[in-house]
Amino acid sequence: MEKRGLPIGIQTLEKIVQEDRVYVDKTELIYQLINGSGAYFLSRPRRFGKSLLISTLEAIFKGSKELFKGLWIEKSDYNWKPYPVIRLDMSSASSSHSTELKLLLNIQLSNIAKEHAIPLDSDLPPQANLITLISELSSKEGKVVVLIDEYDKPIISQLNNTEVAKQNREILKDFYGVLKSQDEHLRLVFLTGVSKFSKVSIFSGLNNLNDITMDTKYATLLGYTQEELEHFFEGWITELGESMKMDKQTTLKEIKKWYNGYQFSKADEAVYNPFSTLLLFDKNDFLSYWFETGTPTFLIDLLKQKEYNIPDIENSAVSIKAFSSFEVDNLQVLPLLYQTGYLTIKKYDPESQLYTLRYPNYEVTHAFTESLLESFAHTPTGLTGSYAWQLIQAIRADDLEEFFKVMKVFFANVPYDLKAGEEKYFQSIFYLILVLMGIKIDVEVHTNDGRIDGVIETEEKIYIIEFKLNAPATDGLDQIREKKYYEKYLLRKDKSITLIGVSFDSKTRTIKEWESTTP
Repeated sequence: MEKRGLPIGIQTLEKIVQEDRVYVDKTELIYQLINGSGAYFLSRPRRFGKSLLISTLEAIFKGSKELFKGLWIEKSDYNWKPYPVIRLDMSSASSSHSTELKLLLNIQLSNIAKEHAIPLDSDLPPQANLITLISELSSKEGKVVVLIDEYDKPIISQLNNTEVAKQNREILKDFYGVLKSQDEHLRLVFLTGVSKFSKVSIFSGLNNLNDITMDTKYATLLGYTQEELEHFFEGWITELGESMKMDKQTTLKEIKKWYNGYQFSKADEAVYNPFSTLLLFDKNDFLSYWFETGTPTFLIDLLKQKEYNIPDIENSAVSIKAFSSFEVDNLQVLPLLYQTGYLTIKKYDPESQLYTLRYPNYEVTHAFTESLLESFAHTPTGLTGSYAWQLIQAIRADDLEEFFKVMKVFFANVPYDLKAGEEKYFQSIFYLILVLMGIKIDVEVHTNDGRIDGVIETEEKIYIIEFKLNAPATDGLDQIREKKYYEKYLLRKDKSITLIGVSFDSKTRTIKEWESTTP
């Protein structure tokens, strides 16, 4: 069975072709995109294939038809007319000073200009040199294609330094704004990045931009669909299954659980994380490859700063406007988690026009939850997973005594500066522990007489939990009984029901006591 090389870390189409590595053919979608003209923007999380897409566009517009042998576009009616291309890579421009960013922009423009024998003045601002380069190229060689990779890197790399991020934003706003004024000289403009700033900030000068980030037609332009995975990686899937001693169906199910789940539009079509998928086949092991290459420390700090209710991260509903409300001086939790790839679309409700968000897959759910727990509960790194396994064994055995004994370990290091009365902080830690365990927990469950703090479901049991702060655990049980929270579950004859009251102590910052009974 054919098994071509994996393109791990390769971001240029030419190198993939030369080394005969796997290229998942996206050229039919690319053809649809480039058939017209205009300025386009596409946002996707880091390591999702944006740079390879830019490289592919560059090869097409330079007329390098030989690189596309056997691909969809080779057989199409595309005319392969060569265009002058200005390709800018902003991924290295994580500038900590505005002067440095201007210098980096001018260096890239100067390098391109030299290839075409066009003189530029390095003392001029970058936007002036961009105007010169576009107009001169257009005059000499025809309409120009502008490709900008990771357009927002100079901003998002400085989010922990708001003033620098704002300065870089203003520089880029002036720089990118030039593109609209040069429209008559341009064949196509394409920008990629992680974040989508609103049109009143960085894109205000480029208001002709066609944002295809959530366009159903291009939802699978990056990432691998199920069909693509099974077609282009058939040999690798077989080898993985043999290595893991799993049949093909089980192997595919496990790959899907770990790395599929990213949905970028209203269409119910998910894609695999390409970075993790490639490393899975290379290492023959299910690990958190994408997550480990980028720390979510900044995001976790933002959650703490805004005192965000952790259980609300998943299953929150947002409008379309939220996806483009990325502002340096007013960062919002859910849009930021979505744009950076820690959340994705779960479903779209056409009536309310709201999108429900969720964690995309097991890799992100497990790794992000573990990072949150280590930060919120100050659990020593590396021990979280072992404690979680002890809890899993306890809950499977219906051993609540052992369960709460281990649970107290997670609360042992709750910070001293925790404000008294913050019951939701304790609930958040409890919630994170259960999510990490892979145990289904619903929070703030509505009934006809109130809201249940938490409902845990295992294969055989339903646990209805009420939390109390600085009050007896029996008060929680009394509330469950009084409001009859258990009634909605009585018809579930396949599972027994246990009621649990849990008391947190704000002085000791841990679980003081717990009580359980049956309805």
